[in-house]
Parts: sequence; C-alpha cells; structure tokens
Amino acid sequence: MCGIVGAIAQRDVSPILLEGLRRLEYRGYDSAGLAVLEEGRLHRRRTLGKVQALADAIADEPFTGHLGIAHTRWATHGEPAVKNAHPHQCRQRVALVHNGIIENHAVLREQQEKAGHRFTSDTDTEVVVHTVYDRLEAGDDLLEAVRNTVTRLEGAYALGVIDIREPDRLVATRHGSPLVIGIGFGENFIASDVFALLPVTQKFIFLEEGDIAELTRDGVRIWDADGNPVERPEKVSGMSADAVDRGEYRHYMQKEIFEQPHAIAETLEGRISADGVLIEAFGHEAESIFAATRAVQIVACGTSYHAGLVARYWFESLTGLPCQVEVASEFRYRRHVVPEGTLFVTISQSGETADTLAALKLAKEIGYAATLTLCNVPESSLVRESDLTLLTRAGPEIGVASTKAFTTQLVALLLLMTALGRYNGLSPEAEKMRIEALRSLPARIKDVLALDEIIHQLAERFGDKRHALFLGRGDQYPVAMEGALKLKEISYIHAEAYPAGELKHGPLALIDEDMPVVAVAPNNQLLEKLKSNLEEVRARGGELIVFADERVQMGDDEAGVTVIRQPVVDGLISPVVFTIPLQLLAYHVAVLKGTDVDQPRNLAKSVTVE
Repeated sequence: MCGIVGAIAQRDVSPILLEGLRRLEYRGYDSAGLAVLEEGRLHRRRTLGKVQALADAIADEPFTGHLGIAHTRWATHGEPAVKNAHPHQCRQRVALVHNGIIENHAVLREQQEKAGHRFTSDTDTEVVVHTVYDRLEAGDDLLEAVRNTVTRLEGAYALGVIDIREPDRLVATRHGSPLVIGIGFGENFIASDVFALLPVTQKFIFLEEGDIAELTRDGVRIWDADGNPVERPEKVSGMSADAVDRGEYRHYMQKEIFEQPHAIAETLEGRISADGVLIEAFGHEAESIFAATRAVQIVACGTSYHAGLVARYWFESLTGLPCQVEVASEFRYRRHVVPEGTLFVTISQSGETADTLAALKLAKEIGYAATLTLCNVPESSLVRESDLTLLTRAGPEIGVASTKAFTTQLVALLLLMTALGRYNGLSPEAEKMRIEALRSLPARIKDVLALDEIIHQLAERFGDKRHALFLGRGDQYPVAMEGALKLKEISYIHAEAYPAGELKHGPLALIDEDMPVVAVAPNNQLLEKLKSNLEEVRARGGELIVFADERVQMGDDEAGVTVIRQPVVDGLISPVVFTIPLQLLAYHVAVLKGTDVDQPRNLAKSVTVE
C-alpha cells in the first residue's frame, strides 16, 4: 500500500524523488520520507502527514545528492509517526524503503535485540535494514547483502536499498509487492508504479516475482529468484506526464467520474463488432476455454467484489452458467469443491491486490479449468499470471474511492458474459441487441452526468447526517452496496446497503427522520416490490431519495419522498448507469463536509498487503 521511489543519476535526485512521491501519494499518506547520499553522508528527512510536509521541511533545510530513495506510507505495523516513517536506516550506513509486510518480523526482532541492535520504530521493516547491515558488516557487498537478507524474510516486500560505502549503486527486489524500473539516459529509477516516473522516463522494466536488480547510472542488471542473470523486456508507456493531472476539476475523483463516458468507450474499442463480441480480445486461447466453461467463479475485493456481485445476476440469468462470487480474503481460508469446467475470474483495478493474487495462486493448485483476469494495469501480476486477460482501459485512477475503474469493470464483465453466452445458447440476434446496448452506454452516462447540479443540491441534506441506508433489488442491490461504500469511504457517514426486501427483517428498526434512505429504482420486474418496500420507510417517517428512470410512476409530491429522474436505458446496462448518480452524491456530500475526497483517512488506493 505504500509508495516507493528511488533514483541514481548525474543530477540532484531530490526533486525527482519528491515529485515521484506526490504522484504516489494515493498509495499512502500517513507519513513520508527521503534519504539521499551526498559525499559519503546519508541525509534523511521524515515527516508526519502528506508529502507536502516533507517538501516544506526539505525546502527549509535543503540537501542534494545523486543517489536516493523515498517513501510515502500507509501504516500497517506501528502508528503513523515520524519514528515509523521510511526510509529506515541502520547505524548511519545503510537505508531502505519497503512496501509489504514481513510476517516473521517478531522472531527476527527478538534475535536482533539479543545481538545488540537498538530499534527506533514499531515497524516490521526495521528488521530488514538491520539484517542488511549485518550482512554488509560480515563482508557482503550490497547486492549480496540484500540477496542473503531476503532469504530470511517471510511475507511480501518490495525493497529499495542504498549503502553509503557504495554510492554508485541502488539495489531493488520484489516478492509479492509491485516494483518497476524506469530507464533513463545516464540515470535509472525504481518506483511502485509507472505514474511516479512519467516526468523522467517512459521506458520501464517490470520486475518479476523474486527478481533482484542492481541499478547504476549506466545500466540495470537483473537476477531471478534462483540467482540467474535474466533479461526482462523493456516496455514503452503510452501515458504522458500530465495523464494524472486534475485539469479543470477540483478533485481527482470528480475528474474520474466525468471521464467515465470516454473510459467506457475505450473499454469497448476493438472488443466488439457490429454484431457481437470479438472472442480473441480475451486471448488466443479464449475460444477453446470459453467453449469448455460450465461455471464461473469470481474472486475480488472491495469495489471489484461489488462488480462481481452484479455479474452473478448477468451470468446466471442471461447465460445459464452457475456463478459464485467471493471476497478474495475469505476464499483462501476454506476448503473448496471445484465444479468441472469452472472458469476462475479475478477482478482488480491495480492487478496487485494481495488477497486476489493469493486466491489466483490457490486456484491454480486446486483444479480450476482456466483463469481470467479483468484488470486496468497491463504489466500487473494478475495479468502476467492469468491464462486470459481483458484490460479495462480506465486510464490512471488516482482518487482512492474507485469510480471509473468500477464502471469499466462492469462493462468488461458484460463483454465476458456475452462472449460466454455464445457457447450457451445465445442467439446472434440477442447478441447483437446486447452490443447495441453497450454501444449506447457512453451517451447514456453523459445524460446522467447532466444531473450533477441537482445532485449537488441534494447533497446538502446529508450535511448533518451520521447514518444512511441504501436499498436495491436484483442486480441493483450490489449497486446500492457500491453507493453505500462510496459514501462511507469519503464522507465518513456510516452507510449500509440492504436488499429492499430485507427491510422488515431488521433494518426497519433504524428508520427515523434522521436516517436518509437512498433507493435505486429502474423500471424492471421488481419495481412494484421495491415500491412496497419503500412505503414501509415512508410510513415510519423516513426520508426517501429515489433514483428512478423516467417511466417509473412515483411522485415526489408526497411528504418525505424525493425522486431524481434518469433517462430510460436498456435493462442490461442499468446497473452501470444507476451507479453514476450514487458516485456524484458521495462526492458532493464529502465536499460539503470538508473531508479529503481523494485521500480519505485510513485508506489507500492499492492494497498490496494482506
């Protein structure tokens, strides 16, 4: 969850490291730090809070250097505090930054304390820097010291390490946490992802699991987990340095909400023809795998899990394929019965979600027929380790609360559902109708975004609220779950979602005039049932806010009822469209309450630890 940047160059690296941290701040913002080597001295500066606090501290007492590492932290071991901020160092000789969790840190710490090491933090990381130091003192060079250190570590890590006695060398390694190398001219870099390095390079090498790399100004050498020298392919990023700028928008989240028509168009581009889905878009083995698929197992976390829950309705009702959906962190810790011919589908924005990656590895061991990932990052671990892939093409998503990543995942799942339907009785005519509905999505979302000012005014009703309830039925229930998640993530209002039919089984006890109830109400076969459920709320004095399409007969002239009308859309795509106003509502409520919209407390964008 933390962000790593490192650089070795002929020029001063401090500005490069600071800019990289700003671009990685979505990965963690409890504290930040930087360490630079200058003429045999190790300069380190750490601050509590966001990267700007670190930048201010360095501006007050500047230092320069040609080799350095930096880090922005999301706390796992040890509270947010300067003493727990990275980089960590040992006896003014070696410093390192770390993303991940060292599971055997307690054992190592006890051994090191007995050996005379003094710990200055509560982190798991400090045992790593002490181990590296001990190996250096035993005669290892920096590369060997890091290689011998990681053999003692259990858990996940991405590391960047420097030693004052080797000022022309930066060593990096990864296991279970992402790390990328940026290639420059007379300079080279490391980072947790490419966004950090776009101002200085567009050429990247993505380290594989267990790789260890040595960076100098003149080149990069890489060894695999077995110690063999390897060549990893160099990739050129198509993103520009300003791809992650906010532009005219106040927040990244707002920008990303309004980017959804374009993002969805990109997701569809090259994947559909006039009549159907292009099966080869999923990979060259897709046709044979899809033809043999008899069931689908979806595993994901957070917002991606909600996308999977929507897809379960689609798969079972529209293709007849059994579909199970499970939270990745739970999937790993139970026994499994794997039905024959089951396609294992993972969903992740980053492709580095630790629990989802671990579930994929388990799935390969226990007999799933094939694996497929829906992901936004081409060179991510999930993409590399899956048989088939469909990239969502959402583009960079910096706001921690996912918006366009979610809707593009839904679109990708619709493509997958339609592709599998072809092998399960879907007629060419029906497939063509689904394609037409998908093509209409960008325009329909633009229509809903036009409700922005209305929803802005509606958000004022939540200014003094502490709780909210979201309701939906059928495939709109997971949409309600996602709406509740968005509100709680960025406004800190406690929000829950329920299937509307469950009201009388408990949640109705919470209803009063201080509990807004938000419902999504497309004109489908469950509408009348939903109306009855909403009457239960109104009869008990609750305030109802209903997002309904224009055909729904539901007046807002009744006391306590507000209806926000949306354009009529095909039922297939309605979960995507009805998501948009809930995103806007959460955004405007958070702005009204003055919270940090893009970087909500206690959360980080990419969950690369279990």
